Amino acid sequence: MTTPAVETLAPITPAVAPMLDALVAASGWNQTLRDWQLFERLGSIHVIRDAQGTVVASGAVLPMEKVAWISMILVMPAARGRGLGRAMFARCLQQVKEAGLTAMLDATPQGEPLYAGFGFSPLWRLTRWQREAGTEAAAARPVDKPSIGGLAALDAQALGVARPAVLADLLEREGSCCVRNGLAFGLVRTGRAAHQIGPLLSAHEQTAAALLPSTVGNLSGRICIDVPDDRPAMAQALRRAGFAPQRGFARMALATRGDAPPLLGQPAFIHAIAGPEFG
Repeated sequence: MTTPAVETLAPITPAVAPMLDALVAASGWNQTLRDWQLFERLGSIHVIRDAQGTVVASGAVLPMEKVAWISMILVMPAARGRGLGRAMFARCLQQVKEAGLTAMLDATPQGEPLYAGFGFSPLWRLTRWQREAGTEAAAARPVDKPSIGGLAALDAQALGVARPAVLADLLEREGSCCVRNGLAFGLVRTGRAAHQIGPLLSAHEQTAAALLPSTVGNLSGRICIDVPDDRPAMAQALRRAGFAPQRGFARMALATRGDAPPLLGQPAFIHAIAGPEFG
């Protein structure tokens, strides 16, 4: 079988943007053009095209200090079963290895066996919770866009790497806002198909869970949030707010250097991730 040609995409042209959106739509994911532009600006986007020049597969690499996040491994349904996803992932991983960074990702159940075959190990598991659009009108939504410093500092402590540019991009978008109660911070942004809550960070789970009712009450339409599995207070608050679990993910890592230190951080501070594309 011929190895598919993987192309590094730069820039995102008006002709390519709808192709990327079609990949997201076909996979039922939530990313927008702003997400693709973030990957282009702070990382790399790789694509595979068919004979007509249409993008049929994608992957993204987002370096963050000593870590690189691999995501957006998408293949159009009609092109699946030809090894495009494997070829794309191998190219992304090659880039991370060449940079000497620790590779990390949040794997879907379908992708986890593939990544395990490349040597990735699961660290912990999480679940996407979703609430469909309700019939009640949302309350007036506050627009809180503080300096990113406080959230970025807590995020770096929780994740183990600093990513202020990523968080600033998410917060600066139209429709995004910060949610906080003094001891917990979170972000809300508008996705392609749903509002996304995350990251949501606090030293105490109960404090983070206490933010959910007011946050959800200010949103109309579908809402999703990705929560570590060992968060009983979060799960209880989400069920009370009308959320239901949708699908699981596994946070996985691979040290690409033998002397690479383990990613530490404070995972107990993470009560919702930024999204599987960002960690």
